[in-house]
Amino acid sequence: MKKLLTTLILLAALAGAGYLLSTRYTGSAQTLQIVTVPVTRGDVVQTIDATGRLEAVRTVQVGTQVSGTIKALHADFNSRVRQGQVVAELEPSLFETQVEQARATVVRLEADAERARVQSQDAQVKLARARDLAARQLVPATDVETAEANARAAEAALKAAQAQVVQAQASLNQARVNLSHTVIRAPIDGVVISRNVDVGQTVAASMQAPTLFQIANDLSRMQVTGNVDEADIGRVRVGQQATFQVDAYPSETFSGGVSQVRLNPVIESNVVSYVTVIDVANTDLRLRPGMTATVVIEVARSADTLRVPAAALRFAPTPEVFASLGQPVREQIPRQEGSAGGDRPMVWVLADGRLEPAAVRPGVTDGANVAVSASVLEEGMQVATGVVQSTQATAAPVRSPLLPFGGRGQRGTGAGQGAGRGGQ
Repeated sequence: MKKLLTTLILLAALAGAGYLLSTRYTGSAQTLQIVTVPVTRGDVVQTIDATGRLEAVRTVQVGTQVSGTIKALHADFNSRVRQGQVVAELEPSLFETQVEQARATVVRLEADAERARVQSQDAQVKLARARDLAARQLVPATDVETAEANARAAEAALKAAQAQVVQAQASLNQARVNLSHTVIRAPIDGVVISRNVDVGQTVAASMQAPTLFQIANDLSRMQVTGNVDEADIGRVRVGQQATFQVDAYPSETFSGGVSQVRLNPVIESNVVSYVTVIDVANTDLRLRPGMTATVVIEVARSADTLRVPAAALRFAPTPEVFASLGQPVREQIPRQEGSAGGDRPMVWVLADGRLEPAAVRPGVTDGANVAVSASVLEEGMQVATGVVQSTQATAAPVRSPLLPFGGRGQRGTGAGQGAGRGGQ
């Protein structure tokens, strides 16, 4: 019984091995395929990307030069104001009191000056009398000297009193100016885009004037201040065209022109950039201050020119590529005339199953396409950009010596199978 079981297991193993050997195995053959792209004609635009924010061309912060409590507000967000229009008032009672005090001081000092004038006139009269008496030898000379000293002292006192009057008048004028500063007026025509205070709030103008309002002069003309990387700033010029998009209108593109490239660098996290200002028309007032803009600045353009993919200029065929085309390998590549042995810029044209080099002069590039000028290139020609390997599956029958008729891999179909049986 044990021998029978062993024999059955051995026969099953041999049958399985025969089945595996009788099945077809798959092989593969790799072929090279050249990827080509047609030469096209059109515009090639070189651009620089930047990000920035929209701002009004002229924005003024309206503050207060005196401290106090907000008594009234006559403008709010989005209010249109005219130059000189009252936009806010501070409580004036304290400043009115200071004006009255300064006026009273002026009156008092004017009275003092008048008293000094009378005293000076009296001293002059006494001096004249003393001189007359001294001339007739009725008084001693010392009396004349005393009268002269008193006259000079009275005249000096008069000048001091007059100076105090001028000083008091200046203090009165300052108090009046401070009182006038309690009425805050718009410095320009425009639109209020920011209000930072409310009625009853106390503002302190100590070291820096507090900002009450922010007024944009004209929102129909705006500007984008974008940060351009230091690697790209050398190609940016005033007058270049620019386009940008904002998140509020993702499907629309707005246009403008570069009006200023500032020299002051902006350094953030060791990254250096330069502010570039782009003027924008906003006649429909859809663009608003503070919007984030994605800017594209056009730095070069080649119009209606032949263009090839940038990959075509980097493509260099290998001997395997020539072999796949049945073409002899080119031993030497043409050199650029007048160059110091450098490789000549070229593309490889695939025509009639053959690769042929075509010398070109590259121009403006947008990263994907390159504008080229060449005497042998024409629109529609196929230029090579790369090579891909394709795998083709192949099947081969394997004969198993362990199965009848050499295994299933030996069997045919149709007439071939019948012929085999007939032979038996």
